[in-house]
Amino acid sequence: MKLYDYFRSSAAYRVRIAIELKGLNLERIPVHLARGEQRRADYLAKNPQGLAPALELDDGTILTQSLAIIDYLDALAPQPLLTPKDPLLAAKVRGVALAIACDIHPLNNRRVLDYLRERLGQDDSGVDAWVHHWALQGGLEAVERLVEPGPFCFGAQPTLADVCLVPQLFAARRFSTPLETLPKLLAVEAHCLAHPAFAAAEPSRQADAEP
Repeated sequence: MKLYDYFRSSAAYRVRIAIELKGLNLERIPVHLARGEQRRADYLAKNPQGLAPALELDDGTILTQSLAIIDYLDALAPQPLLTPKDPLLAAKVRGVALAIACDIHPLNNRRVLDYLRERLGQDDSGVDAWVHHWALQGGLEAVERLVEPGPFCFGAQPTLADVCLVPQLFAARRFSTPLETLPKLLAVEAHCLAHPAFAAAEPSRQADAEP
């Protein structure tokens, strides 16, 4: 399998964490989003959305969207299972994962921020204010109340919620988002980053990492 990846992408970071947790060995192919490599014809032929990540299976099948890819990996290599079997716990885990991946992350995605700058004329302070607002209000501040640390988001084992949380906090820091009102999330993050799988997936540890 091949993972089309970008070291700073929060969505790709999620998939890297899942891969590391499951001990899978995949070929990693960088797609530099800041240089527009996702808009090349050969990449759009694989992923028409022009986003990262994408997972290419051995038979050439392409999977897109990080949560769909992780769901596939959970079925392919169910140890550890990132979406618990217990239906109530699974619903709580998915609730946090979807809050991050569907409600928070898209509003500070590169495409949105580029539009704010290029089409709406926002300067860096305006873009930062946008990110801080949507990352926190109704976003991470709500997730802070939803998690049940123990010491991961929901108990003693990492789940899809943790896989989504850590990259989102990384993204928030890139824009100097104030996080001091999120003590539970910061404690979960610290525990996650002490785990070898989360550490190996960190953006700074990737071969294509840049300052």
